[in-house]
Amino acid sequence: MRISSKEDQFYLQAKGNRWLRYFAIFNRIVLAAGFFPAGMVKITGERFAAGLSVNHPMGHYLEALHTTGYYYTFIGIMQVAAAILLLIPRTVILGALLYFPIILNICILSFAVRFEGSIFTSPLMVLADLYLLLWNYDKLKYLLPFNHAALPGPVQKQESLSNKFPVTFFLSVAATVIIFVLVIPKLFDIMPRNSLRDCNTQFKGTNRTQAGANFCDCIHNQGEPLDKCLDKYYQAPDDSIKAH
Repeated sequence: MRISSKEDQFYLQAKGNRWLRYFAIFNRIVLAAGFFPAGMVKITGERFAAGLSVNHPMGHYLEALHTTGYYYTFIGIMQVAAAILLLIPRTVILGALLYFPIILNICILSFAVRFEGSIFTSPLMVLADLYLLLWNYDKLKYLLPFNHAALPGPVQKQESLSNKFPVTFFLSVAATVIIFVLVIPKLFDIMPRNSLRDCNTQFKGTNRTQAGANFCDCIHNQGEPLDKCLDKYYQAPDDSIKAH
């Protein structure tokens, strides 16, 4: 399979734009800032998201992870290493490759347990890391199972970059963020939320207040698995329906 010269040419045009280069630097800094403190917490042996109840679905996971000893420390070391590698220009591609499976795992976990703390940020971080991988396509392509022809021209140096602002690209970035903010909350009709009080507020003004209260109690007081609490919630009658 062969990558077309049109795609190579498009890549070279993107690499020659100053604003897209700034965006790559921005992503490197933001991603590093997201992993470095989280990794240091694990390296020092502290429980991540210490304020989150152990009964919360994510709390179950974090508590179990915290008790794994050097595996917990190892994850922290990998996060810190990925963050540092992203900040060094010569090692960006290595940092992005190391970063990707970790953040993808966090993203899937966040959706699986409906954790508000990272359900918005983690998919955006996945996309940001993918941008860095694509930005370094000239190096990454040799790892891919394609026929690798030479690029049709040199990657432009800093002093010869185009100053044209890529309006369409940044509008697409803004639209993606807005879509995530609008769509993700609608993916789940109910959420465990981070506290019992916050959990109950989502049922105010509905005809599911009692079922919702039982769901929140199941999560935050009884510490039952999310799927079990959801099953109880969906099987419970509405407030207006009297059980016989």
